[in-house]
Amino acid sequence: MLSAKSLFEEILHDDEAFRLFCSIAASGESQGGWENGRIAALVPESERELAPKVARHGADEDKHGRIFRALMKKRGLTPVDVPHETDYTMLLEQHGIGLAHGRLRREQQLGVPDIVTYLAHSRVTEQRASEQMDLLHRYFADHPDIGRAVKMISQDEDNHLAYCHEELLRLAYAGHGRTIQRTLRTCALAEIRIYRNVSLAVMDHMGRLLGWPRAKSALLAAGIHAVYAYERAVGWRRMVSLRMPERRDALGGPALTAAEFA
Repeated sequence: MLSAKSLFEEILHDDEAFRLFCSIAASGESQGGWENGRIAALVPESERELAPKVARHGADEDKHGRIFRALMKKRGLTPVDVPHETDYTMLLEQHGIGLAHGRLRREQQLGVPDIVTYLAHSRVTEQRASEQMDLLHRYFADHPDIGRAVKMISQDEDNHLAYCHEELLRLAYAGHGRTIQRTLRTCALAEIRIYRNVSLAVMDHMGRLLGWPRAKSALLAAGIHAVYAYERAVGWRRMVSLRMPERRDALGGPALTAAEFA
């Protein structure tokens, strides 16, 4: 029977598939860490109180990258180059979602509209990350090899999502509500399309590594297309709603370390 748990168990038990999975995850987290670090350095004076939270967000993402690399190292594996078509974070940037890397490399202070763009992009992508880690947490929180990593990253992603909700609501109350909703919708519709394409690419690579029969690969591809159809119709709305989170000031303190993995 095909299920998210059984698929991930296949990946977990095969060194080459696990290495590709962790390499993709580590690359995306490290890129997110760099982006947040640059944004923290360029936050406008009117938003200086946000800078430590953005920096904390980036520190968490860097930590996640180290955790995924450490999981590979524990099994004697080294990272592989990430295939372009599986690079979710880079593809989002290339399609104009979030702040362009060229902009972040310049030593020019951001404006409040840039902060709105950053937070809206994060709101959408952290929704995806939180849901994915919640799934892994449900199935593998007690796993002897990856359980602690899954629990730590899942908690961080929930904190990131709470932070995005709270900061976007603050900016909405300050008069940026229409811009926020417009930006969220644009980000969400682009993200679900890119997520579908990346999911198909990842499953194609995994299928070849794991020797899946053609029928199994076709069934998985059909499932990915079905999820996209649902998200394109109504599912995207969960990515654009805003509500005050139970976890207030979720990124207000120092980042938790992961010395046991790094």
